[in-house]
Amino acid sequence: MTERNIFRGVNSIKFNQRFKDDNDCLEYLAEVKWQNGYKCKRCENNKFGNGKHIHNRRCTKCRYDESPTVGTMFEKLKFSILIAFHIVFKISTKKKGMSSLELSNEFELRQMTCWSFKQKLQQVMKSSLKSPLTGLVHVDEFVIGGPEEGKKGRSKGLKKLVVLAVEILEDGVGRAYAEVIEHSSAIELGGFLKKYVSQEAEVISDKWKGYSPLKKEFKNLKQIASEEGKNFKELHVHIMNIKGWLRGIHHHCSKERMQNYLDEYHFRYNRRSNMDTIFDVLIRKMVNYKEISIK
Repeated sequence: MTERNIFRGVNSIKFNQRFKDDNDCLEYLAEVKWQNGYKCKRCENNKFGNGKHIHNRRCTKCRYDESPTVGTMFEKLKFSILIAFHIVFKISTKKKGMSSLELSNEFELRQMTCWSFKQKLQQVMKSSLKSPLTGLVHVDEFVIGGPEEGKKGRSKGLKKLVVLAVEILEDGVGRAYAEVIEHSSAIELGGFLKKYVSQEAEVISDKWKGYSPLKKEFKNLKQIASEEGKNFKELHVHIMNIKGWLRGIHHHCSKERMQNYLDEYHFRYNRRSNMDTIFDVLIRKMVNYKEISIK
């Protein structure tokens, strides 16, 4: 394993100085892709020579010439790798990210092209599910969308129903996860908790009946009256922040894509104390993701 010269920071001037052209970006991708050694994608030989381009690697056995972008989310881009790096940097380091319209205006690309690439980024922003929430965890559901006549409480109508869990720390809020659900049933609420929350956590929910059966598996689950959100202040502030972000940046998200935006929001939120490496984390995820062509 070789040491990489990892880019650290959120300063755009520093970023521009590091990545001046496509060559700088390809060099960075090559370091990420082959950090743990080279293996030919076709014959699995581990020896290589110089390829057609400076950062390519050519197998000494089958002569397959592989670029740093092959098999990554940067393969078959419709724009330069340099612009792709700029988009990744903007979306990962800006507190509120950027909409496809903003990206289109800034980089002079078609909005649909930007939207498609951003959807790919959101795919790798999903939680790995390897670090469940621990300690004191508050959980509740909320709806996203405008008010509808005759629809109150947990009746969502055409709105999107979302369940949210946040870690409550002595000095504020820790990590958080949210997921779109169809119904606030014990089955769906339980499925969410199993994915994102440790069974040893002290889970606090409101009095909704959908949480009661979950006490069998989550032994430390307690239910208390919400008191119109007063007993879940941190959680409801988080909900308001999510809604404000969606309204202010994206204006409208379809139900089919809502989970992608929730994943994007929490990818940044859960790394807010480690923003200096968030760009590198996202690049690594994009390099190591399964082969996906960008359409």
